[in-house]
Amino acid sequence: MSRHDYIPQVPYGTKDILPLDAARKRDVENDLARLFLAWGYQEVITPTFEYYETLRASAPEAADDSSFRFFDRSGRMLALRPDMTTPIARVAVMRLKESPLPLRLFYLANVFRQEEAQAGRQCEFYQAGVELLGAGGIAADAEVVALAVESLLAAGLVDFQVCLGQVDFISGIMAEAELDAVLGHKVKRALVERNMVGLGELLAECRVEPGSRDLLQQLPMLHGKLDMLQSVRRRVKNETSQAALDNLADIYQLLEKYGIDRHVMFDLGIIRDFDYYTGMVFETYTAGLGYPICGGGRYDRMAGFFGREQPATGFALGIERVLLALERQGLDTVRSARGVYVGWAEGKLPQAIAAVKRLRDEGETAELGLQEQSRATAERESKLRGCERCLYID
Repeated sequence: MSRHDYIPQVPYGTKDILPLDAARKRDVENDLARLFLAWGYQEVITPTFEYYETLRASAPEAADDSSFRFFDRSGRMLALRPDMTTPIARVAVMRLKESPLPLRLFYLANVFRQEEAQAGRQCEFYQAGVELLGAGGIAADAEVVALAVESLLAAGLVDFQVCLGQVDFISGIMAEAELDAVLGHKVKRALVERNMVGLGELLAECRVEPGSRDLLQQLPMLHGKLDMLQSVRRRVKNETSQAALDNLADIYQLLEKYGIDRHVMFDLGIIRDFDYYTGMVFETYTAGLGYPICGGGRYDRMAGFFGREQPATGFALGIERVLLALERQGLDTVRSARGVYVGWAEGKLPQAIAAVKRLRDEGETAELGLQEQSRATAERESKLRGCERCLYID
């Protein structure tokens, strides 16, 4: 094929973000950065790629199944980051080990996963999120959930629901049912995929005490408010699951103090698609989308993979998914038009430059015409370029 026959394309799962969408994206990111800073979080920026073994240390299945891998010149395997939690845990242990705990960190970043592209998610996509490291207990978990709610409100969404779960609740039920590791992994995968038929078939294959089997079968339907939590607790026999339910109830009491409990419910069938979660987990859904726009939870073991045990909790928000939800709900995030277009008559370029400089010094957005024009042409050009008004220098 000659270069004249080549038709340029972007790789599968990637896309160009054009000016209007880029402006919407930047508006949301700026609002989120201001919010995170106001809550005491500091921004960190990590490399786009890491050594593959770094990513695999904390989440081997995700690294194996979804990461983009390549080799450097010395033959070491690298991978594009499939999430931001692992890189930030590495930074906390390697670079911030002398910093006082807890660490409150946030990021705005692109991440990469090999998966089927869909609305609101490509193989390259953008996230905003926070990680709260070095703090165990319900106060840290409640802060992260409350900040996730405030983040979606800051982005412009009003109609959404945070669903809280607890991985220890599910682990306790599976231990009570005496599921082996292989079958337990299959059950978890069916729960992640919300595959009710597959879950029923798996449970039918094994001899499980009827009470535990019924609870496992019903997990995807166990959602509601505190009364549901209390009802389930009466059915649970093992201490691990009981403690997990108590943990969720305690977190909810703090969320009431934050004043965001109207956005929160419980969903005991939630099990996130990374293996590193150790306690409370959550996903957030909104009208018009069939997949979460935000999710996170507690991951107390991850820092230990890098040599320093410390509790941690956090969340990630999908920027494209938020923008898609805003679009489908008719909520426009673009703050303003493109400001002032400055056109000029023959010989008036110096005066036009002075006018543009003055406008910019005053905080306005000003775009200079680059050739002489009549007033009518300048006004047409101003409208064509989406400017709020035209200033003509003659």
